Amino acid sequence: MSTLFFRLLPPPAALRRWALPLLAAIVVALPFALSVSAPAEEADPVIARVNGTEIRASDLAIAEEEVGQSLQNLSPEDKRERLVGFLADTILAARAAELKKIPDSEDFKRHMTFLRNKTLMESLLQTEAKASATDEALHKVYDDATKQLAGQKEVHARHILVKTEEEAKAILAELKKGADFAELAKKTSQDSSAAEGGDLGYFTQDQMVPEFAAVAFKLEKGQVSDPVKTQFGWHIIKVEDKRDRQIPPFDKVKDQIETFVMRRTQAEILAKLRQGATIERLDQPTASPAPTPAPPAK
Repeated sequence: MSTLFFRLLPPPAALRRWALPLLAAIVVALPFALSVSAPAEEADPVIARVNGTEIRASDLAIAEEEVGQSLQNLSPEDKRERLVGFLADTILAARAAELKKIPDSEDFKRHMTFLRNKTLMESLLQTEAKASATDEALHKVYDDATKQLAGQKEVHARHILVKTEEEAKAILAELKKGADFAELAKKTSQDSSAAEGGDLGYFTQDQMVPEFAAVAFKLEKGQVSDPVKTQFGWHIIKVEDKRDRQIPPFDKVKDQIETFVMRRTQAEILAKLRQGATIERLDQPTASPAPTPAPPAK
């Protein structure tokens, strides 16, 4: 039920993590003689040094966000070793690239500009999204959604799906003779629900194709329909139960609502920025001006 509680807005560009090439460049470029207070050292301890360049716990966390998916099956100790090795290789390779003057190339500069802009965008969207997901905002979305759901009906039904009307009529005849609907569905239905005896669970009217829903919601509990044609074939429907739509408690859908609010905020930020910007497409031909209409004949 909770997965159908509401529909999420299309997400903006997916939030990605800090890019490791940028991290490597920063680690190599920054002076390493900066004084750090004792509390900061304790909060972010040095894990290793590579030719004098420090790798801290926070660097491991960033590296795990970047490559952690490939290390899921490793033990914590092995994962830590892999991450330290990955960062060490990154620092060493970055230093070698500097010696070859790669950072002076225009291609590298463009790439770094892109990474900087991307990281700034992600930081802005993430910060603003988190700030928008207040308890008040989450409860407002929940309350608005529950108002829309209030009074909606749900039907619990089974069905048997076949290709032709003749098959559907033959199945209906067997049901009228006393055949068990669920057992007949397992034997004859061509729908994926056949293994469950044609059980579709509870659904609202808008969750089924119109022809199917119109019949299902008219039937009373325990009734079986005549053959019903839809785009999928011919159905025999049996209504098991009818009830008011069940609204999940707030705590069950809180995480979904939080995701919705955050994505909505991100989409609104990007839309607002676009509205206030001048975006020119130089790769597309300029639209030809509309021809001047001829003067009316005298």
